[in-house]
Amino acid sequence: MGAGFRAPYGYGGGMTEAFDPAKDAAARAAAEFVEPGMRLGFGSGTTLWCFLDHLAARVRAGLEVAGVPASEATAQRARNLGIPLLRLDQVERLDLTIDGADEIDPRKDMIKGGGAALVREKIVAAAATEMVVMVGENKLVEVLGRSFRLPVEVLEFGWRQAARRIETLGCSTELRCGSDGEALRTDNGNRILDCAFDDGIHAPRELERELNAIPGVLDNGLFVGMAGRVLVGSPAGTVREIS
Repeated sequence: MGAGFRAPYGYGGGMTEAFDPAKDAAARAAAEFVEPGMRLGFGSGTTLWCFLDHLAARVRAGLEVAGVPASEATAQRARNLGIPLLRLDQVERLDLTIDGADEIDPRKDMIKGGGAALVREKIVAAAATEMVVMVGENKLVEVLGRSFRLPVEVLEFGWRQAARRIETLGCSTELRCGSDGEALRTDNGNRILDCAFDDGIHAPRELERELNAIPGVLDNGLFVGMAGRVLVGSPAGTVREIS
């Protein structure tokens, strides 16, 4: 068990990066799925940022929609773009949840949580009729967890004990830190442990269940059986759909 792992990309409002044609193409295609009157779930991350930009253009042109954000950073971004927001408790069901993924395998099982919003992302995804996932080709993997650490959100109280229990499942753990070097806190006030599985994750459904049975674990970044349509963008700006 180590400490000091930095997030794969910035946390909170600090997510910025160069223009990525693959992400932008997938995000643009996802924005075209949105129909008038829909209630949407918004995930988090840089691909979701692209989606919000494209959706905001349609809202300015007269599209009437509202979204439930899965993170405070997403909420702020949507407000800045003029996209109407709702609380999750204001809706019975969401029509679509739109989100990216850190990794996705041939069964459409995913790892998410690079932006530390995995618990709320999973809640929002579960509240939707369909989860539409936007990724670049570089996110497609044969086996989850070989190149991306699995995030697990744990209570601050007893987090070291939780980490030791998690490591009995065959991984090493690192406490995620923010840009200031201090332990990162999620929007829920908890900590993130990033878990490295040397040979990857070959039974994600079973691992998801085992992790969530550990006292102190809130949830983990395995999204198993949740993805609907997957939009895969290429560096050339083309998009293919995996249904």
